[in-house]
Amino acid sequence: MPTTRETVLAALRARLQPLAALTLRDEVLPERVPAAGLIILRDGQPGEPEVTLSPLRYHYQHRAELEVVVQAGTGRASAFDDLIAAIGEALEADRTLGGLCDWVEPEAPASVDLPIEGAASLKAAVITVVLHYSTSGPLQ
Repeated sequence: MPTTRETVLAALRARLQPLAALTLRDEVLPERVPAAGLIILRDGQPGEPEVTLSPLRYHYQHRAELEVVVQAGTGRASAFDDLIAAIGEALEADRTLGGLCDWVEPEAPASVDLPIEGAASLKAAVITVVLHYSTSGPLQ
């Protein structure tokens, strides 16, 4: 049976799957970025939980990361902005991931342009997504 952490991360990936961009989890950046863009979900860190007693509960603010990449010769900024907006809409549509989280909160991206010799430049950002959830134990 999967842990709460794994269930929440899988639900986050599933929430992003319907987007036009290819969504991967913990993969290396492929040689080619699809025309619609690329999202790589990194598991991130659950951090130190707050603990409550009676009943014993561990409350996490897990910081997962989305690496968002768009490659285009022209219209790169617009394509990137559209993808970021689509991610925001997907997360806002279900802030609890079907009841698995107390709350899902993305942070603002800080984008960078990455020149690629002999190819169209990449526009990329890391979006931290804070997943608030509780478990009955630190390994669950």
